[in-house]
Amino acid sequence: MASPLFSPRSTLDGQGRSSGADEDSRDAEYRFSIEEFSTPSTGWQLDDFVLDPGYVASREELRWLMLNTAQTAPPSPAHGDSFISGLDTHSGEDRSSAQHTTSHLLSQGRRIEYLKNYISQVAPWLDMFDSSRAFGMQVPLLAQTSPALLCAILAISARQKERKEASDGKSTPQKSFDSLELYQEAIRLLTPLLQAHDQAVIPICVILCCLEMMSASARDWRRHLEGCAALFDAFEVHGFCGGLLQAVFWCHARMDLCGALISDGTQSTIIPPIAWLPPGTDESNARETFKNIQSPDMHANYAVYLCAKACELVSDRTHHDELGAPNGCTAEVFSSRWTRLWDDLQAWLDDRPNELVPLQTIESQPFPQIFYLHWAAISSNQLYHTACILMLGSMPRRHSPIPGLTGSSIWHAKRICGISLTNPHHGCLNNAIQPLWLAGRLLSHESEHTILVDLIRDIESKTGWGTCWRIPDLGAAWGYSVRKSSRSKNVLLEQPRNTQTG
Repeated sequence: MASPLFSPRSTLDGQGRSSGADEDSRDAEYRFSIEEFSTPSTGWQLDDFVLDPGYVASREELRWLMLNTAQTAPPSPAHGDSFISGLDTHSGEDRSSAQHTTSHLLSQGRRIEYLKNYISQVAPWLDMFDSSRAFGMQVPLLAQTSPALLCAILAISARQKERKEASDGKSTPQKSFDSLELYQEAIRLLTPLLQAHDQAVIPICVILCCLEMMSASARDWRRHLEGCAALFDAFEVHGFCGGLLQAVFWCHARMDLCGALISDGTQSTIIPPIAWLPPGTDESNARETFKNIQSPDMHANYAVYLCAKACELVSDRTHHDELGAPNGCTAEVFSSRWTRLWDDLQAWLDDRPNELVPLQTIESQPFPQIFYLHWAAISSNQLYHTACILMLGSMPRRHSPIPGLTGSSIWHAKRICGISLTNPHHGCLNNAIQPLWLAGRLLSHESEHTILVDLIRDIESKTGWGTCWRIPDLGAAWGYSVRKSSRSKNVLLEQPRNTQTG
């Protein structure tokens, strides 16, 4: 059932169309976040895939279908594994049917190529905070009997390969895209499932959303995320619902957080952080709620939640002070919320399980080398430092300075950069772009700028995820543009002065 926190009914009228008043209010907020602030870059270059009229039409059709499904869905909480339990009951004919669906689009060899790429290149960043590998293990198994899901994973894999090849200077023959045909076929197969309010649509829609985000304009991120957010609300999916849907939720939550970071303090996440918790949970009990799970993955998810809370706090204060929004975020309330959230962030650091603590830290120059064993440790620690930068940048005026290195935004910024430079796991590189941008704005030396720009370019080349649009934003913050360096980023790290393990 839709909650008052995020309701698809606020964006649709009774026939599933956008209401004019709501659209006007969203447009006003959109103009505020885009025109009054310098981020994101206006120099974003859209590729041929995004500009294809067929893609644009299909994207809008999918968005409308998701919002309309959320609008009309009956109250029925989703259960994480309810549609997985029947996997083994499907016959061999069903499995053959799923593969036959793509036979007119792809040869068998091409299908195998995309499946291999999905497992090795795409699933790791979908599973970044999930040791059980829901996207890498459960989803491919489900796809054997779900033609729509099979098309979705083939589409996102094809899109990743196309993006990666484009960054390497290889053009797509005749400007044709396997990913577009697969994306459109997935939507065609998905439509009756959405109309039937089948909760199995949720992972399919999130995968297609990820595909869209790979090359979407930063200005459109929220628009791409809104449909899935509405489905989560309608089916009562949250960060503790269990099973595959819980993993799918956190995958979306990380993208939602990136969208909030892109807004540079003007917007919070689409799904309010309180809706990430089990229904009825008081936000003051969030720390215990995450801690009770006793899992490195959930502690990493807690970092996502805390960073989202930091975005929410900054956004609330911005709207209160700059727009006069009656949201109750007065100076006194803001100071109280700030102090409580800062304490929660430091408790997150102190309470890290061993899996999220660095295996080794080398205090090299200009950035430290901080190496982690666990995938989730890489991004979660970056998000801790990101949240600290947001908090220190919005510290209440009468608050006492934070002592030690923890109170230094530059210290946090250098650690964000050092983590990405030291840990090459592809799944954590694309999630680092917004933290790297926030950190990069605080860097002052040209050598640091050069390393960071080379790193951002390298991330796009390795992952296929659009990242280089942040380089002009950094150039604007620094007051000059950095040319591409031919030097290796590893060469630019000086020998360590001291070594420590942590």
